[in-house]
Amino acid sequence: MKIQANQLSSHLKKSLAPCYLVTGDEHLLVDEALDAIREAARARGFSMRELHVATTGFDWAQLTASSGTLSLFAERRIIELRLPTGKPGRTGGQAIIELVEQSGPDTLFIVTGPKLDRSGSASKWAKSMDQKGVSLAIWPIGLRELPGWIANRMRSAGLQPERDVVSLIADRVEGNLLAAGQEIEKLRLLLGEGPVSVEDVSDAVANSSRYDVYKLTDAAMAGDAARAVRILGGLRSEGVEPVIVMWALTRELRTLSRLDDTIRQGGDLGSAMQKNGVWRNRQGLVRSCIGRHQHGAFNRMLKATGRADAAAKGQRAGDPWQMACDIVVGMARL
Repeated sequence: MKIQANQLSSHLKKSLAPCYLVTGDEHLLVDEALDAIREAARARGFSMRELHVATTGFDWAQLTASSGTLSLFAERRIIELRLPTGKPGRTGGQAIIELVEQSGPDTLFIVTGPKLDRSGSASKWAKSMDQKGVSLAIWPIGLRELPGWIANRMRSAGLQPERDVVSLIADRVEGNLLAAGQEIEKLRLLLGEGPVSVEDVSDAVANSSRYDVYKLTDAAMAGDAARAVRILGGLRSEGVEPVIVMWALTRELRTLSRLDDTIRQGGDLGSAMQKNGVWRNRQGLVRSCIGRHQHGAFNRMLKATGRADAAAKGQRAGDPWQMACDIVVGMARL
């Protein structure tokens, strides 16, 4: 059975399926859907949870073996499988089908992964989950829907935003839901429940952590590698998700790459910066950064952020923080 994300809450209040397939590239929404399923399962007596991550070299026999091993007290349990690539292969697909068949009153089977392509959705393992349980595809929130999503999330957190507050936060996060969620949580912690004004948001931004992703990108673009690395270390120590760092680096590098292509084709940098929405007080910073790099460098770094983002999401091997460090040092080169 296929359901929409906005139907999950009402579904879980009525029943709990034997298995769930949760897919999507918006990690905040995927994680929240999984949390809701786990919470509903715990309320129904599922006290144990096993987590398997199907990275390269994963032994599928361990998954099928664990499903046949009963605990000493025969507690209900959740078997959760993460598919970083969304492609389990023939052996993995068969293992998933076996787990689906064994799922039931005492075993809840959950599979999660990125958005499935057409072949993935049509695979036997995906269809088996759809037939016995629930398939939930999480779609990203579009820019038009983002203000409404932010407003609803703020109200759910007990905040009462003025109209311009929602627009200000939407502009700041530029479609990144994880960043939006952190902004809202920060406001709730700083202000408590109640009305939120534009001044409140501005003060919260000014008084936020001394390490933030905007300062990181500015330090790298200014050529201050030592400061950029310190800020990156601060972000890591404060528990900032690496995907937010990758989002910020990708955002700047995408703009820098477009501007670099424009001037290499004989275009005017000043006009290009205005066209690409570069604020006037940052145009000197952008100009100096472009002047330090050879043509194509930003495009190569942009590809590196893609690899680092995949590592941060568990979709490929690698330390995303080390990869981010290499990127900011590259941006800061003199």
